[in-house]
Amino acid sequence: MILHCQFILQPVLRSDSQKGFTVLPRRWVVERTFAWLTQCRRLSRDYEVLPASSEAMIYLAMTRLMLRRLAP
Repeated sequence: MILHCQFILQPVLRSDSQKGFTVLPRRWVVERTFAWLTQCRRLSRDYEVLPASSEAMIYLAMTRLMLRRLAP
């Protein structure tokens, strides 16, 4: 476990005994979030030069997503 920014990050690993495709627990949450972010046209490609501006675009996209869910 790695403590970073007050979050506990736990890597989800596949067991060595299983072969082929296996559903990993909680991985769908991350993949779903990435799918939501790629719906934003500007985040579909990496156009930003600075990491700070890319982070700002992610915040804007997630804010837009939350606001659209709050408003009926």
